[in-house]
Amino acid sequence: MTISTQDLRRLLDGDEDSALVLVEGRVEVITADQKSDEAFRGALEVISRSELLDRVGSRSSEDRLEAQAAALDTAVNELGG
Repeated sequence: MTISTQDLRRLLDGDEDSALVLVEGRVEVITADQKSDEAFRGALEVISRSELLDRVGSRSSEDRLEAQAAALDTAVNELGG
């Protein structure tokens, strides 16, 4: 699984209540309303938009996004054992 800076940018550009999730082997940005949708049943929330903003700030540099993407990717990969 690879979480990219593009994924994080999509999250930052998303709705206030958006979250980055893993579902069926892919990374998606979804809203709070979509979390209860059947299509996202069993999705693992990686990070919410507000949590990401707390970590990188509203005017995040590419370097900060790359570092955050790498950290999230490592955390997700370690879940598999």
